[in-house]
Amino acid sequence: MGATGPNAEIREFLSTRRARITPEQAGLPVYGGNRRVKGLRREEVAMLAGVSVDYYVRMERGGLGGASESVLDALAEALRLDEAERDHLFALARESGAHGKPRPRTTPTAVRPQVQQLLDAMTNAPAWVRNGRHDIVATNRLARALYSPVLADPRRPANTTRFVYLQPDAAREFFVDYDRIARDAAAMLRLEAGRNPHDKALIELVGELSTRSELFRRQWASHDVTFHRSGQKRLRHPVVGQLDLDFEGMELASSPGLHLNVYTAAAGTPAADALALLASWTAAPEQQAVGSVPATGD
Repeated sequence: MGATGPNAEIREFLSTRRARITPEQAGLPVYGGNRRVKGLRREEVAMLAGVSVDYYVRMERGGLGGASESVLDALAEALRLDEAERDHLFALARESGAHGKPRPRTTPTAVRPQVQQLLDAMTNAPAWVRNGRHDIVATNRLARALYSPVLADPRRPANTTRFVYLQPDAAREFFVDYDRIARDAAAMLRLEAGRNPHDKALIELVGELSTRSELFRRQWASHDVTFHRSGQKRLRHPVVGQLDLDFEGMELASSPGLHLNVYTAAAGTPAADALALLASWTAAPEQQAVGSVPATGD
């Protein structure tokens, strides 16, 4: 995104997707042992997608705008794209076919009062709302306590991806599965960049991360994309220790561009006990006035 332009985005995405598929995986015969191309050749992708070689070459050079939905579906099948990658392909095609001055989609940086009421009503589960740039735009009390290491940075809005890449020591201590978290963070930003490539704040964030983090530069260059809808999040909290939590992420239908994340723990588990301890601490009047989590001590 940004300086490279949409054609380069399309080229890099399609070329990296075909590079990961071998002819054997695609069910194609291999003649001879000297292949100069890693993965599939362009003509092989064209054959699998049922289009001419010239047409596929034009698409890979950035000409996705005129492609029909059926052609894009066939291309996604040929390249074995998962759901997130297919979504990204269609977003790139929409951008390629856009005419006139680009109109960036507005990225919300706040929630409606009713959404904050919803968060505040969830007293036993950490819940927070983020936008597509991973800015934390609203939290409930338990989420503020749980994510205290991320929120320790006075910069607002706090941004989880900035924390992951620009505070790696603190992030490695907080996120037990740091390597996976970092990969997913870059891939989620790449997905958002395909949907909203003219978001100035997103462009600036990617530029900042690219300038200051070699790890981000490598992972951004992979052009991987992913959804972040559910799973397990293992956190190492400075007060209550490690929590193995289940999370659910969902788009807020009433607030396009915002995502609600909720963390829970199965009853009777150590994580449930740790959450209950954290919840009781945040409910104490003296701690409500302070509004921060104390450091651990022996």
